[in-house]
Amino acid sequence: MHPTRRRRIRNWRGVALALLLALGAVQGADAARAASKPTERSKQKAAAETERAALSRKLATLKAEIGKTESAKEDAADTLAESEEAISDANRTLRDLAAEQSQINSKVAELAAEQLRLSATVAAQKQQLAKLLREQYVAGNEDRIKLLLSGDNPNRINRELQLMAYVSQSQARLLDSLRANLKKVEENQAEAQNAKQELDEIAEEERQQKVKLEQEKGRRAAALASLSKKLVAQRKEAGRMEQDAQRLDAVVDKLNKLIEEQARIAAAEKARQEKLAAERAAKAKADAEARALARAKAQAERERLAQEAKKAGKPAPKPLPAEEEPKVAAKPEASDRDEKSPRPSEVALAPVVPDGVFARLKGALPMPVNGKVDKRFGSKNADGVAWKGMVVKAAAGAEVRAVAAGRVVYATSLRGYGNFIIIDHGGQYWSGYGYNESVLKRAGDVVKAGEVIATVGNTGGYEESGLYFEMRHQGKPIDPAGWVKF
Repeated sequence: MHPTRRRRIRNWRGVALALLLALGAVQGADAARAASKPTERSKQKAAAETERAALSRKLATLKAEIGKTESAKEDAADTLAESEEAISDANRTLRDLAAEQSQINSKVAELAAEQLRLSATVAAQKQQLAKLLREQYVAGNEDRIKLLLSGDNPNRINRELQLMAYVSQSQARLLDSLRANLKKVEENQAEAQNAKQELDEIAEEERQQKVKLEQEKGRRAAALASLSKKLVAQRKEAGRMEQDAQRLDAVVDKLNKLIEEQARIAAAEKARQEKLAAERAAKAKADAEARALARAKAQAERERLAQEAKKAGKPAPKPLPAEEEPKVAAKPEASDRDEKSPRPSEVALAPVVPDGVFARLKGALPMPVNGKVDKRFGSKNADGVAWKGMVVKAAAGAEVRAVAAGRVVYATSLRGYGNFIIIDHGGQYWSGYGYNESVLKRAGDVVKAGEVIATVGNTGGYEESGLYFEMRHQGKPIDPAGWVKF
């Protein structure tokens, strides 16, 4: 084989080996970084649970305080409350997991499409790199120094050098782009792996929740079978409905006080922040004025000295160096949040809808559930006690929707009303939803008009599946018929 040809092959192999090693190093490093790591989902879930913990404790305390004021007489429905609440929690968790699973599946599909695009780009770049290497092999890839000392035609030498420079620049740009795309491929694979792990976590949680749900349904069925006669007898007790209504009144009253307390804390924090901002603005203004005064005094002194020198027939003095701007001792900035500042859990029940918005919806609110009105506001039961809300007969499991936007302020069981949810619509207007099989929102959640918040059931000892719906203004029950389009 001709020596020149051998040299070209050797040089081409060296360049190709160097390029492959460089790419291998990039892929290896990225693969190491993309090694299995814990998902962000678990961390976010733990953080959310921690944030809700303080509010949950406050509401549990509120509920316990109401329980202390009642007689110690055992209520058959209370025996069911624990399993009914557990069923509600399990159903809410399963619904949340299904929504989360749908989001992650969409993300996986997007990642797969991105992976295909990146793979096609990388393949095209590899082909382009191979073409460059072939062209470099054909050109000979001679050493620049040897080429300059070869004594060959200067025009050929110049042409070869330009070609070498072009090939080198093209290789460098292509390698940089290829490295970047290979890194994106690795990152995409890592994200896809993380999403797969999250889906596995969700699948396991769903399995556990389904087992729990079946167990709790069995417990409730057994309790209902053993307490059915007692439940029927207690439903007929005189004053029972009135006691339930008084209990709900107590819950509403305590929630109002809690929200008012949080509103005071929030207002105090806002005033404190405004005061801090005003103090900072005043300090900045005073500093600016002090610097301006110092500059004016320095200028006046320079002018005075110049006038004196002129009168004495002396040369004007050299301008004095400008005085430094006055240094104002830095005061420690007040923290934006101190120990007295409200924490997120302390303001979680604050209204989110401005006053006056809900009042304008009178007569135009949608039905919270599809069904037939069975009990109307103001109608009386066998004991002559008037209903403070209405009952809508509906199929078990039917979706219950918020009649308007607002914030959930109560979402747990309540004697006489089962799994109960209250929404604050602002302007001291509230809506309440009872007898639910499952409450799908938590206290502190913000809901939109028409959003699903619960499913129909017959919890709380009510004999048929349906929804208890109540509306209040300033803590007092109002007739929903004037607000909802039944």
